[in-house]
Amino acid sequence: MCEESKKRVLSCIQPSGMLTLGNYLGALKNWLNMQDEFETTFAVADLHAITVRQEPAKLRSQIYSTYALMLALGLDPERSTMFIQSHVPEHAQLAWILSCNTQFGEMARMTQFKDKSAKHADNINVGLFSYPVLMAADILLYKPDYVPVGADQKQHLEIARDIAIRFNRLYGDVFTIPDAYIPKTGARVMSLQDPEKKMSKSDENLNSWVAILDDKDTIIRKFKRAVTDSEGGIYVSEDKKGISNLITIYSAITGKTSAEVENEFSGKGYGDFKLAVGEVVADELGPIKQRYDQIITDKAELERLFREGAERAERVARKTYFKAMKKVGFVL
Repeated sequence: MCEESKKRVLSCIQPSGMLTLGNYLGALKNWLNMQDEFETTFAVADLHAITVRQEPAKLRSQIYSTYALMLALGLDPERSTMFIQSHVPEHAQLAWILSCNTQFGEMARMTQFKDKSAKHADNINVGLFSYPVLMAADILLYKPDYVPVGADQKQHLEIARDIAIRFNRLYGDVFTIPDAYIPKTGARVMSLQDPEKKMSKSDENLNSWVAILDDKDTIIRKFKRAVTDSEGGIYVSEDKKGISNLITIYSAITGKTSAEVENEFSGKGYGDFKLAVGEVVADELGPIKQRYDQIITDKAELERLFREGAERAERVARKTYFKAMKKVGFVL
């Protein structure tokens, strides 16, 4: 496929803690395939991270770590634009213009604001309320055709589309209206300790989630402790959420169907199955950790790459931002 005919895809990830197996199987693993099919832009969304109070030194470390991990996954800065969000000032600048074209009621309906307000009652800040507008700016600056979204992000893409449609109607054609991209493969990974909940790095129970950078012994120990049930039998069922989650993980890594996994472990116990899942996860993540450990030590090279990425990103973002400014009536 020639470069000119490729559709554009944009995806961002927050540096708000260690990324998990859920992040990897649900999104990051698919980013590699996108590089072949699309013109790709990937960002470390550090501006979004501060809607929740952060320790500055820890946040700075996590930004470096997240960018290094993107490289360790196999993302190629020669093939994809990879940058840190705060290094491109047009994100915050366009967010102000879009804020003035977004209704209060639209923001008040956002479910994640309600959820995070409940969790952080001592810091219900304006940024926490309006960050979907910043997310809309993240997207619209690069005129992507598609934005990969999970079930918990659909509302954010919908508001970005609504804002773009309203702006275009008021001021003329500026923004591309992006569609949701549903990857061909991708797993919704649940907590190992409470399979009713999505796996999350914010879970205080460290046995509930596997970090991409966990070592093999830690990964296998966490899977051995995974919650199952007392019934026995390895098969997918609404009544067996723990085992169903483990089957999902095993399937996502091996490429086998659920039926094939059920057949493979027919007659075997939960202990054998949990160990097997832990082994394939460790084998999948091990090479990523090995590359990460090498990349993160070369700070100068990391800085060179993310600054070059920001320059590439800003060349695109500036054009969109200036066009929006001109349409609104600002003097350039």
